Amino acid sequence: MLQKVTDALHKIHIRGMSVSEIKGFGREKDAAFPQHSKNDVTEFSPKTKIEIICNDDEVDLIIETIPKNAHTGHKGDGKIIVTEVLEAISILSGEKGSKAI
Repeated sequence: MLQKVTDALHKIHIRGMSVSEIKGFGREKDAAFPQHSKNDVTEFSPKTKIEIICNDDEVDLIIETIPKNAHTGHKGDGKIIVTEVLEAISILSGEKGSKAI
C-alpha cells in the first residue's frame, strides 16, 4: 500500500514525507485476542508510519488522498493523525515557517 499512497501523494504535489518501518499494536488486537490483559506480553505487528509536514491549506487534500489509496476494508488500515507544528526552520537556509517546509 505504501507505493500506492506515495504515488497518489506525488500526484497532489506534496513537498516531501518521511517513512518509518515501526512495530506496534492497536485496537485490532482487542477483537482478535479478547483474553489479553495488561499482564500479557503483546505481540507487536510491523507497521509503516508516514509523516508529512505541510501548510494548513494542504491538510484537507492530503487527508482525503491517503484513505482513498490506503483503504483495504480490513482492521489495521491505519489512522491519520493531524497535529499542529509550532515552527519549522530550515537548517540550510535559516528560513522559517512556510518557507522552510
